[in-house]
Amino acid sequence: MADTAQKRALRNYRARLTKRGMARFEVLGLDTDRELIRSLAKQLAEDGTNAERLRSTLHQTIATEPPKKGGILAALRRSPLVGTDLEVKRARVTGRKVDL
Repeated sequence: MADTAQKRALRNYRARLTKRGMARFEVLGLDTDRELIRSLAKQLAEDGTNAERLRSTLHQTIATEPPKKGGILAALRRSPLVGTDLEVKRARVTGRKVDL
């Protein structure tokens, strides 16, 4: 199969992107977010101080720590009801009679 001019141009374009440290990739998202994602990608590609600020903000917003063990117990200990004398027992009542 012959190497068409279009394939050669695409290969050369991608090679130039790679030399600049850029990469093409595809993402899935809502159609309404298309322009937002494109503008964000454009800002990040400029690699200036604004891009660093955006990266930092995005990392802080998106990156989450893995859940730690004992999180539920810690939340219960932070509860405002800690230390109050609550009676958590209820009376045992036999079931009601059902006439079938």
